[in-house]
Amino acid sequence: MGIMTDKDSASYAVAGGNYGFHFDQELCTGCKACQIACKDKHDLPIGVNWRRVVEYAGGTTTMSDGAFSMNVFAYYTSISCNHCEDAICMQVCPTTAMSRREDGTVYVDSSKCVGCRYCEWACAYGAPQFNAEEGHMSKCDLCYDYRSTGQEPACVTACPSRALDWGPIDDLRAQFGTEDGIAPLPDPSITKPRLVIHPHKDAQPWNSANGEILNPKEI
Repeated sequence: MGIMTDKDSASYAVAGGNYGFHFDQELCTGCKACQIACKDKHDLPIGVNWRRVVEYAGGTTTMSDGAFSMNVFAYYTSISCNHCEDAICMQVCPTTAMSRREDGTVYVDSSKCVGCRYCEWACAYGAPQFNAEEGHMSKCDLCYDYRSTGQEPACVTACPSRALDWGPIDDLRAQFGTEDGIAPLPDPSITKPRLVIHPHKDAQPWNSANGEILNPKEI
């Protein structure tokens, strides 16, 4: 499936470089299958979600000559760790627990993590999350164990509409473009995420104030 279909060897799956995600906003229906698959695969406790689906909507309603005119929009964004090029979580970690593998993905070395939560507070995407049951931070590592055996990340496999893909970020950008700053995501220049988004037809830029998140308690 996707850009990695013909890259089925386990050695390629872990030895490639600078992996990231591609997300097609036009195809996402907001079913949250990716979120559930991630939570189930990693057996995450209540309150810890490495992948989240954000519901974003907004617009305006005006009246002219007694008639209402509506200009509204709504779309979904599936988001997890973006394994950023300028990973601020790594910069603020006082113990070097937040580390980068040879394939470019960022992970938590639990043997070094003291659960200070600096990475959580610094990350603009809210990717690192504190696991109180284990006493340290946790986050998406792009399913390193699955990739080690030639499988795809759980979220990618679970998506029924094929809105998610993964691969070397340079390949993803060459195929799908370079857009990575769609609202409600933050300014991509902060961390340079390894993420490519195919925008929804009504997608708003990251600095737009035209919409709001409809499911804040879920994310």
